[in-house]
Amino acid sequence: MIELVIACFIGILIGTTTGMIPGIHVNTAGAIIFASSGLLLGFLSPEFLCVMLVSMSIAHALIEFIPSMLLGVPQEGTATSILPGHRMVLQGRSKEVIRIVSVGGFGAILITILMLPIFTITLPILHDLTKPYTWIILLSASIYLTHKLTANFRDFLWSLLLFCLSGILGWILFQTPISSGVTLMCTFSGLFGISTILFSLNDSSTIPHQNPFYDLNIDFNKFKSIFAGGITGAILGFLPGFGPAQGTVIAQSVSGASDINDDDTVNFLLATSGLNISDCLFSLIAIYIIGNPRSGIAVYMSYLLFEMGANHLLIFIFASLLAVSVSLVLSLKLGDSFSKLMGGVDYRKLSIGVIILQIVILYIFIFYYQAPVFYMTLALITSTAMGMLPHYIGLGKSHLMGILIIPAIIIYMQMFI
Repeated sequence: MIELVIACFIGILIGTTTGMIPGIHVNTAGAIIFASSGLLLGFLSPEFLCVMLVSMSIAHALIEFIPSMLLGVPQEGTATSILPGHRMVLQGRSKEVIRIVSVGGFGAILITILMLPIFTITLPILHDLTKPYTWIILLSASIYLTHKLTANFRDFLWSLLLFCLSGILGWILFQTPISSGVTLMCTFSGLFGISTILFSLNDSSTIPHQNPFYDLNIDFNKFKSIFAGGITGAILGFLPGFGPAQGTVIAQSVSGASDINDDDTVNFLLATSGLNISDCLFSLIAIYIIGNPRSGIAVYMSYLLFEMGANHLLIFIFASLLAVSVSLVLSLKLGDSFSKLMGGVDYRKLSIGVIILQIVILYIFIFYYQAPVFYMTLALITSTAMGMLPHYIGLGKSHLMGILIIPAIIIYMQMFI
């Protein structure tokens, strides 16, 4: 048992490190650990490595909100929360933002674990019934959510175009033999990171002094947002291809939250952070519930464990609780320290520095995985240009999640038609 606790803390340390570095995806660290598993299994058990991967995923999912909120550098799970989070940072409320996303993630993990008995009974049945129709569900839900995210017919047509273009980009990239970790890092850096920061350079703003005081009281509406995030995260873990961008719409509908009005921004961020962490946990334990891994880390775990039993599930739940508890404290401490450093910083210089850092990290992994430099450069330029379009058209970037959804629709169509 002591060995598993040690594994959990090692995973938390790795997840905290990757979460604080802009542009690094947790799957990258997972791939390195899995690639070294042949050596590591000589003196470590498969359970040790799996606990390390679980705790690493949970810690990364919670900590990654710090650079996302304060620097505007998104991962897949934080892309939708950047704009409302940035608004609060520019109002000097960074400490409040960090507490909101931390509490939302922590609460959603607890709700997901409490709901596991219900999920364990119902989801395998639903999975077997809906699997042949998954592509129809994905397509219908995509059109419905695109409609919900637009205000008029003109925006709806533009949104569909962005959805399709990003989907075509995703399908082309996923057909190559290049590591999916590198291609996802490249395209998400362009679609949601570099393009957002480049557009923000049009404004000659500076980061204001950050208020050292904060006010966060959990009332019924906030609890409802956390609950909605936890439930929606489990739904996302069940549906392939859907990410937090689409889940946010579902969570907003359930919680009544919005990212537009300041009064509702807190509820919006609670729901968004909650569904991101819940989706992370559920994608891992989906191996046990439906026998199908729903994330890169889960795939590595499925190779390490020949069969996942109830004992493994209990161990992973314990690791998740320990990881999210420790990560909650780390998130608050790191977030507060980070916000102190931001007061009075020249936003333009900081933004340029973050762009350079993202590009440097990206090319380090391009060379590490021996991916074709010209091809990946072209993909980065294309995804950055595509990521700029929503800013100029006046639409949200969640429509660009077609990069994952359309390839999933095509794969399921090929399987069942």
